[in-house]
Amino acid sequence: MEYKIMQILNEVCGAEDGELKPDLDLFETGLLDSFAVVQLLVEFEERLHVTLDIETLRREDIATPALIVRLLEKMR
Repeated sequence: MEYKIMQILNEVCGAEDGELKPDLDLFETGLLDSFAVVQLLVEFEERLHVTLDIETLRREDIATPALIVRLLEKMR
């Protein structure tokens, strides 16, 4: 599942394979913004069948690839 999550992150952030390190702050680097978060949530729902509630989702929960992987793995 981690590979699929990273694949989606790479696509939404416009990054190359291997460019996103686990602890890279996606917001600080400008790779993720509010529009990209919505795109990310749509992709996760469509491709992984995981729904995250944008109303309760906090920036600190999805700031890095590692945090996103952890969050989605807990939901499965």
